[in-house]
Amino acid sequence: MPKATISLPRLDIQTLPGPETIQRHQLPNGVIVLVRENFASPSVVFSSYLPGGALGELDEEAGLADLAISALMRGTLKRNFQEIYETIESVGATLALGTGKHTLSIFGKGLAEDLGLLLELLSEVLRSPAFPEDQINRLRAEKLTSLAIREQDTGARAELAFSELAYPHHPYRIPTDGYSDSIHRITIGDLREYHRKRIGPQGMVITIVGAVHAPQAIQAVENEFANWENPDREDLPQIPPIDRPGGLVRKDISLDGKVQSDLVVGAPGPSRYDPDYLAAALGNSILGRFGLFGRIGERIREAAGLAYYAYSSLSGGPGPGAWQVIAGVNPVNVDKAVDLIRDEIRKFVTKRVRGEELTDNQANFIGRLPLQLETNEGVAGSLVHLERYSLGLDYYQRYPKMIAEIKRDQILAIAQKFLHPDHLAIAVAGPKIGEG
Repeated sequence: MPKATISLPRLDIQTLPGPETIQRHQLPNGVIVLVRENFASPSVVFSSYLPGGALGELDEEAGLADLAISALMRGTLKRNFQEIYETIESVGATLALGTGKHTLSIFGKGLAEDLGLLLELLSEVLRSPAFPEDQINRLRAEKLTSLAIREQDTGARAELAFSELAYPHHPYRIPTDGYSDSIHRITIGDLREYHRKRIGPQGMVITIVGAVHAPQAIQAVENEFANWENPDREDLPQIPPIDRPGGLVRKDISLDGKVQSDLVVGAPGPSRYDPDYLAAALGNSILGRFGLFGRIGERIREAAGLAYYAYSSLSGGPGPGAWQVIAGVNPVNVDKAVDLIRDEIRKFVTKRVRGEELTDNQANFIGRLPLQLETNEGVAGSLVHLERYSLGLDYYQRYPKMIAEIKRDQILAIAQKFLHPDHLAIAVAGPKIGEG
């Protein structure tokens, strides 16, 4: 029997976040606030970011941003570590900070009545950290333990090796969490200097979603951040361009006592600013995400039985994030798995995806959008995304139509731009053959 035709879901776009329900306000110092009211529960969530990540770190200072941002919650000029967390826990709230290559990220959640308290505490840790020596020593030990665990993790080691191969002489080569030697070298003075040069209101975005009226939420942000200035803050360096590998470049890492090999195969991909990024995302879903992990999962895991898991990943951000295939395999099957991955990539960049593949994935992308936006956390994160990449307040209302209009030729074109079966970085970490 012929396969039933799948029609794309029809969403009521008025129920999605848009200009009618998102309030956007910019403070004089550049802080941007986006608010969406939701009184279905008494809680409120805020998600925030500001430029200040690890981009530009050298090998000898790798992990500086990660250590510095982790240290912000370890004590301020007003409150010590215990007092900070007692303040948060006393109202059953959450406040967490993290870092990446480009940003300091922030997440907070609590009752709407405690929004002011959480923003006050956030302002305090961002603006007046104390960097107490005892807490920094404890934090350093935690980071070193994490790095020691990373050294014995086949997946993590394969990712590190892939970055070295795919991004030579590029900031993306250096891991955000650094190296053991660099973490040992970082001083409290380095942390203070990082804070002075990298943490400021310029470029900060705060999204607030929940049971609070927009004017009140904006006022709460103004109360804590309107007078924040940092004239010493320096801009992050520009992201240098990167080409795909000139050929097949491979690195194998042997780890004692392991029974599985992890492999990463791919190349630098598009940034989120690429006009065809959504076409790449759909293509990646077809290649190795949809259902039982797309073509990659079907060919390598299901049909050939070579992998415990196999899927593809597209990590587009401000810069050329990796487009890669990741798999865990029996060590004796590594070369076979690599050959099959290359073969699937060759097919992917040679011939257009099938019409039913495209329709299935378009339906999935459109149909799951309301699920991604059904919680305050999901909406807050989505508002951060649209502001960070200048997508417009009506982006999610336009999204179903944009997905529906993507053509097979677009997917083929962007795949050919970034992927080639003979120009790939291949990283493998696991036991030597015969040891597994």
